[in-house]
Amino acid sequence: MAAASYEARAFGVRSAMHSVTAIRKCPDLVFVPTRFDVYREVSDRIRAIFADYTDLIEPLSLDEAYLDVTEDIRGLGTAAAIAEEIRSRIKADTGLTASSGVSYNKFIAKLASDQNKPDGICIITHRRGAAFVQSLPVKRFHGVGPVTGQKMERLGILTGADLLRPDPRVPAGAFR
Repeated sequence: MAAASYEARAFGVRSAMHSVTAIRKCPDLVFVPTRFDVYREVSDRIRAIFADYTDLIEPLSLDEAYLDVTEDIRGLGTAAAIAEEIRSRIKADTGLTASSGVSYNKFIAKLASDQNKPDGICIITHRRGAAFVQSLPVKRFHGVGPVTGQKMERLGILTGADLLRPDPRVPAGAFR
């Protein structure tokens, strides 16, 4: 399996893609040795920054986590202000960029965090939530992998909006 830089992604290479598939998509791809000790150390530094803003941290991977900042312990005023300060501190402390999704639930926050990568913030309010989800391809939804995405596509389910339209052609239990 491989991680993918934004340059490699332009050729269709994706994170967690098998190396053989990645090299087929991008024959000039450069593989670098992993340095998990370094990744873990940087991840720990970033998590320490998170801990300055909340005790409610749910890690997803070395470089992703959900933060519940409902309680504004630093008095910054908004979740967006907290996210901006965290992103600034990550850049100052590690030299890395960070993307952030700010919303009222984890599902939408995760979608929002992918919206303005590699170095952006996306804020989805309650008022915008439904329209935002409806506008996105279901393949972007957290938990919809390639197999389920292809199955949904065959059934005509391409966007979040398509999930709202009952379709008698979609058999009950199609996704069990």
